[in-house]
Amino acid sequence: MSENKDRLNFRMKPETAEKLEHWYKANHCRSRNEFVEKAVNFYADSLAAENSTTLPLAIQTAIDGRLKMLEDRVASILYKQTVEMDMAISILLQSVNVDESVLRQERAKSVAAVKHTNGRLRMEQKLRELETDRQEPLHQVWWRTECQRLSAIHCHP
Repeated sequence: MSENKDRLNFRMKPETAEKLEHWYKANHCRSRNEFVEKAVNFYADSLAAENSTTLPLAIQTAIDGRLKMLEDRVASILYKQTVEMDMAISILLQSVNVDESVLRQERAKSVAAVKHTNGRLRMEQKLRELETDRQEPLHQVWWRTECQRLSAIHCHP
């Protein structure tokens, strides 16, 4: 089925005709008419954008494409980070005997801390909180616990 199209004859300078000849092929247009129609639509969108708060379709399409690339990259990074975090948690839980109720309490504390800091929680902040809760630096608690564990191993053959 053929479309009804208006016929338009116009004159152009030789330099413009050369540009048309070069760029319609480079832009993979099937004909000069297709290229001229695209060029007119692009220019009309550009003029409309000056008088409007909406973005021209070409710019919106370019932005959408870039955002999709960013979304894919962030999703890939988050996936890799989640795999690493799962490995670290698995190794940690294999080496520490923690009750399930303690895990629920810690999860509640972590959710509250993340909400309080709007997701900008740093390890240094968490370490300071743990040390103030215990009234003893965390590395000293770990060292004392490890010494007790090792002495228990050596005392019980």
